[in-house]
Amino acid sequence: MIRQLIVSYVLLVAVALAAFTVPVAFTLTAQLRGDTEESVRREAKTMALLLADGGDDARVALDRIAAAYARQTPGRVDVLPSSAAPTGTTDHWGSGALQVTVPAKAADGHLVGAVRITYPTRDLTRRLWQIWGFRAALAVAVLGVAALIGAVVARRLTRPLRQLNDMASRFSDGDLTARSPVTGPQETQTLARTLNQAGERLDTLIASQRIFVADASHQLRTPLTALRLSLDNIADGVDDEFVKEDVEQATAEVVRMSRLVNGLLVLARAEAKVAAAEPLALKEIIAERLAVWRPAADERGVTIALGGSVDDRLLVLAGPGNLDQVLDNVLSNALEVSPDGGTITFRVESGGDEVVLSVLDEGPGMTDAEKSRAFDRFWRGQGLTGRSGSGLGLSVVKQLVTDDGGTVVLRDAPGGGLCVVISLRASPRSGG
Repeated sequence: MIRQLIVSYVLLVAVALAAFTVPVAFTLTAQLRGDTEESVRREAKTMALLLADGGDDARVALDRIAAAYARQTPGRVDVLPSSAAPTGTTDHWGSGALQVTVPAKAADGHLVGAVRITYPTRDLTRRLWQIWGFRAALAVAVLGVAALIGAVVARRLTRPLRQLNDMASRFSDGDLTARSPVTGPQETQTLARTLNQAGERLDTLIASQRIFVADASHQLRTPLTALRLSLDNIADGVDDEFVKEDVEQATAEVVRMSRLVNGLLVLARAEAKVAAAEPLALKEIIAERLAVWRPAADERGVTIALGGSVDDRLLVLAGPGNLDQVLDNVLSNALEVSPDGGTITFRVESGGDEVVLSVLDEGPGMTDAEKSRAFDRFWRGQGLTGRSGSGLGLSVVKQLVTDDGGTVVLRDAPGGGLCVVISLRASPRSGG
């Protein structure tokens, strides 16, 4: 839009320049040609009068004036005999010269001869080019200034629109606190007020939803814990196998519901963005989470391997506790789908201002359609162990990673399986 405004402004100035400058230049050109022609004609008439006099003194004066004219101007004077003299005055422009011929007539009216002045027009042409060149250079300079002024004016006019676009971009990134200054023309002020009011309303609604989810999840944790303890007590005091089976199924559902409630609580807190990202030691976090998950992996004969080494000085920007939850959810999903005796590979790559964490499993992997839905809330895949997740694990991962300014994608692992690629911002304080 800025470019279009500048181009329109420059075109308007160009039309104005053409409307005023070109006619003036043509007028000056015609005036200069007319003055030159009139001056040459006047000199030719003066000499023709001396030639028509016919006296010796007049002839001497004619020769003297012609010689002086030849010395002081680039023109040339020729005296024509009566046989070659025209009956009237003639003017001719062409071949790089102006030619004026004036007949000389005696007192009785008979033709004595003629005076012809040939005046080269190269100096006149050079002056005309100077006139046109000066105006062309002036026009270019004016257009340049007009472009600069147009850029300033265009940026000033479009500033409210850029502010609105910035607000919309922050909205798309999840920042519902973004507001646009109410500036500019009346139309953009009205639009800014409307969008700000919509943003405030949307922020209030989303905040209410998060508070409800967080409160509901928190309130449900206690009765679910009590229900699971009661089911465990029932299972311990019952000998009937059918009853035990029913109690075990109920306990499994309670466990799944507890995981679902915990996931909702984590997701609600993540969406609230209560903690700012800060530099965290990546090696310590990885070592701690791998140590926590290795016992569960050993029970099924699954190996968790760290590919390569992690620099002790490598720091990433993440909210406190966010990376721990991210790794827990990713490793839990990898362990869920890994076959007994399989391997989960953890890799770390650092380059520039980005750190990439990759978790590869040897499970069945995902189709492209499944990858496109994997980050949707409550979408669940089925692991090889037959257990179903809450459907919030990868949603929590994406929310936490995005809040910390990173990205997460799903790819096919070499040789089969799934590769979860997490890109995080490297802290400037990381050692090189």
